[in-house]
Amino acid sequence: MEVVYANPKNLLLLILLIPLIVWYIVKLRRMQATFKMSSSFAFDKAPTGVRVYLRHFPFLLRIAALALIIIVLARPQSINSSDISNSEGIDIVMALDISGTMMAEDFSPNRLEAAKKVAAEFINDRKNDRIGLVIFGGESFTQCPLTTDHRVLLNLLNEVKFGMIEDGTAIGLGLANSVNRLKDSNSKSRVVILLTDGSNNRGQIAPLTAAELAASYGIRVYTIGVGSRGTAKARIMTPYGMQTMNVEGDFDERTLTEIASLTNGKYFRATDVTSLKEIYDDINEMEKYHISVNTITKRKELFMPFAIWALILMGFELFLRRTVFRNIP
Repeated sequence: MEVVYANPKNLLLLILLIPLIVWYIVKLRRMQATFKMSSSFAFDKAPTGVRVYLRHFPFLLRIAALALIIIVLARPQSINSSDISNSEGIDIVMALDISGTMMAEDFSPNRLEAAKKVAAEFINDRKNDRIGLVIFGGESFTQCPLTTDHRVLLNLLNEVKFGMIEDGTAIGLGLANSVNRLKDSNSKSRVVILLTDGSNNRGQIAPLTAAELAASYGIRVYTIGVGSRGTAKARIMTPYGMQTMNVEGDFDERTLTEIASLTNGKYFRATDVTSLKEIYDDINEMEKYHISVNTITKRKELFMPFAIWALILMGFELFLRRTVFRNIP
């Protein structure tokens, strides 16, 4: 609670009490006896009454009453303010490539596990958003629909691994599946974060066709290409045992750039874990959820007690002057 004055300039009237006090002091010093006596010796040992010590009390009451009246004119008020915040989250679908090339070990321990770890950190930072997870390889399916239960989402993300679906890289199919999850959303901001390390080689939907579909629904797509520049080794478990393959660092960056451009998104290239984290941080900054704050202010007048006390003091002062401190003409 905060106390303020509706008319604070009226408090300057308190300064006028100073000349009033000065006038009273000067008046006392100039007071002269109205009759003369040859000697005051007979009154030297006379006891001093209480009235002598309290003779200034009525004036003090008047000063206090005037001060209270000035405070009343300034109108003290108490203010209670409360803020009501309404946050509107963003609907996000993370499309994650789980093809065999994502097992390349140029990221620690491999591209897929590094992408999962950084994605989990991103999810933890987006507490007000609904987030879903789509995975794709040679085909695509929804690992987790849009949800605000991020604990369930993180558990399902942790279960993602190579071999869950047929191998390959169906970027267009993964993006189309993501768009299908967002097209009926009522959120003002809908986003797909598509992460891959390859070129589209599977699926019946072309990546740019899926991008045009996303643009028609007003869905923004951020594309992330992962992989160091050069050749990396990938270890893949097959029915014939552990197989080692060489993965080239070059992939179809042009298509990923066009997807982002068509949907008013942005393309990023991650060559290591550090740059991948920075990319997610950049997306996190660009996609801020909306917060509207309504401030409710309640005012309560506080002048009434001051007014009552001013009346009491003025009445008491008048009573004392008419009785105890009455002057004899």
